[in-house]
Amino acid sequence: MERNDCKLAAKPSGQLEDAILKTGAQFFGEELLQWLGIRERAIGIAPTELIHLETRKMYQDFNFVMENGWWYHFEFESDRITKEDLCRFREYEAATSRTYGVQVLTIVICTARVHKVLSQITMGINTYKVKVIRLKKKDGDKRLQKIHKKKHLNREDFITVLLSPLMGGKSSVRDRILNGLQILKKEEHLLTKEEVGKMEAMLYALANKLLNLEDLDRVKEAVKMTRLGEMLRADFMEEGMKEQAERYNRLILQLDKDGKTSLIVKAAADPELLEQLFREYNI
Repeated sequence: MERNDCKLAAKPSGQLEDAILKTGAQFFGEELLQWLGIRERAIGIAPTELIHLETRKMYQDFNFVMENGWWYHFEFESDRITKEDLCRFREYEAATSRTYGVQVLTIVICTARVHKVLSQITMGINTYKVKVIRLKKKDGDKRLQKIHKKKHLNREDFITVLLSPLMGGKSSVRDRILNGLQILKKEEHLLTKEEVGKMEAMLYALANKLLNLEDLDRVKEAVKMTRLGEMLRADFMEEGMKEQAERYNRLILQLDKDGKTSLIVKAAADPELLEQLFREYNI
């Protein structure tokens, strides 16, 4: 239990894992809750942008409206949870509850490998707590093996595919990404072309963020045989695959640096947006 005076702090940007998880929440709302072990049923998606009294905007990661009337507020943290984070979440809860007249539960999905995760702070006579779900405690290898053995996959299985690089396990992150691309290619008939392209783009974006150059080259070779590879070849054919792919890689790194990682996934499925970003970053 920690004691600390809350100082106003903005959320650090540039966390690719946050963008991946938020996209997954948008894509697989009900399935994601079940996958995380939350048995209450969501009946809608709630606003995530709050305008405070002094007109300062507060951006939350994701809100579900639950069947019991509560709002479940999700935050995705790729590093350790700090005192400043908890102060920020506490402020979100208070503003949301006051604005919409609802009970709020904050659930933090954490991908960090830290041994002890901060989940509560005490301020005066009040103790504030959040519920923490740690992806690193889940075995990505075992979960992917189970998927390979299944005859019929469901949408919840694809959440495992997307999040497996952020889980624990004995295999390398590279191998889990390659494994995920293989599953998506094999089961692409179960999804729309757009869904497959976006999920492959999420895995590719994680590869650019988490892998060294040698491992990244292995993933690039695998991507050439995927739906995303087909999309990239169609867009890049005029200028040459190799040169344009390098442009795309540089764009991913720049978007991550500027905290605009959600655009990585969108650009992969939107050629007009991709060209717009190339011009904006002079790539």
